[in-house]
Order: sequence, then structure tokens, then C-alpha cells
Amino acid sequence: MTATMNDPANDGLGLLTSPVRRLIVDTLANRGAMTAAELGQAIDLHATTVRFHLDQLLAAGLLTTRFLKSRAVGRPRKLYDVAPGTLPDPEAGPESLKLLTSLLADSFGRFADGSPITPAEAGERWARDHVTAEPVAPATTPGQWLAKVGRMIDVLTQWGYTPNLRTSNGGRTAEIDLVRCPFLELARTNTSVVCGIHRGLIAGSMRQFGEEHAEVSLEPFVEPHRCVAHVTTQIPFSPAHPTSKDPS
Repeated sequence: MTATMNDPANDGLGLLTSPVRRLIVDTLANRGAMTAAELGQAIDLHATTVRFHLDQLLAAGLLTTRFLKSRAVGRPRKLYDVAPGTLPDPEAGPESLKLLTSLLADSFGRFADGSPITPAEAGERWARDHVTAEPVAPATTPGQWLAKVGRMIDVLTQWGYTPNLRTSNGGRTAEIDLVRCPFLELARTNTSVVCGIHRGLIAGSMRQFGEEHAEVSLEPFVEPHRCVAHVTTQIPFSPAHPTSKDPS
């Protein structure tokens, strides 16, 4: 059956499950902007077939086009290129996949109370084994809380994310945009597994920083390439005291 634009497999980076489209994107990423005819020659496909796949990649926002005027008489050349910021960081991807593979292999083969552990428990186990514990009391001021959130964000960066942070609820809730997920395709088809792992990873990391009761939730795919994690402290903040000044 011919794929259509409404096929879920053609949503965003899901298009790259096709070996042909993956080859097209890889070729453009490595060689730079090319015409459909040039692409066809490079990957040994008819230009009409290449244009069919290019149209889908364009509609999904993975490619851009521009026209280049030729010095000779004739129509401008239509060049295709990879859209900036749409693909995972090639440097972060392999290391992130190693981390996920190690976690799955190490954790999902273990049992707790006779039952397989959940993805969230796997994420917490990884944090317990790899994030240095800090024997400190829970945060009682916004600054203390955000310092711990910042250390947790460093853990997410290690996993290949590009996190963006903002706060709400008087600084008690940290809202973290998880951009450019290195496991995007796995997350699309196994959302509960990947999101569970990362929810456990966040909660486990905060626990290592003394926040045993931090509340963690995760909203997957609020945008095609963005999920949002919410991390809230359950400990009341102490009232701030103004710094005393020397009366002299």
C-alpha cells in the first residue's frame, strides 16, 4: 500500500523509518543542498521517486527548499536541504543510546518482589547507581530548590537532551522543556516505556539530591519535538528574611 500524508508513520521524524527517506536525509546532511535530479543520481533512484519522498519530508518540516538562479538561461534550480534543528545531535545520539541500552539490559532483567520492575523503577535504579548522592536536607528556599533542579538538568544533558527551564508556583514547580529527545522514534511507538524511564530518572536524581518526595510528571509531545517535565517540591519554603544592614 502506498504511504499517504495522513499515515501516522509519516508524522515528523517517523518518516525516517523508511530506508529511502533516511538515505535522502543522510545524503543531504553529509553533502549539503542538492536538486532532486542530483539526489537521484547520488542514491541511484529516479528523480520522480525522489520528489515523492522529498514532498513528504518537506511537509513534515524536516527539509527546506530554496531557488538558486543560474547564470545560464533557464529556470532557477530548486535545492533541498535539511531544516536546521530538526534532527537529533549526531554527537549526543550514540552516547545516549548506549546509556539507554545499558539501563534496559541491566534493569529489565532484574526482579523486585518476584515481579519485573517498571520503566520508572528502571530510571530510578539508574539514577541511584550513577548519580552521586548528596546527604543534604530538602530545600526550604527557592534558591536551594533550583540549585538541585539545576544538577538534575545536568543529568538530563548527559542523556542527550537540550533542557529549557522555567518556574511557576512561586518557584516551587520547575517546568523543563525536553527538546530534541535522543530516543524520539522509540518514544513515539513506546511512549509509556520511554516516558516512564525518564520520569524515574528525574525522580531518582532528585532523590539523590535529598528531595525524597519531589513530585514528577511528564507531558509527552506537547509539540512534535518537545516534551515537558514538571517537578514540584512538597516541602514548604521558609519565609525570606531581609539581610540586616549595618546602622552605621
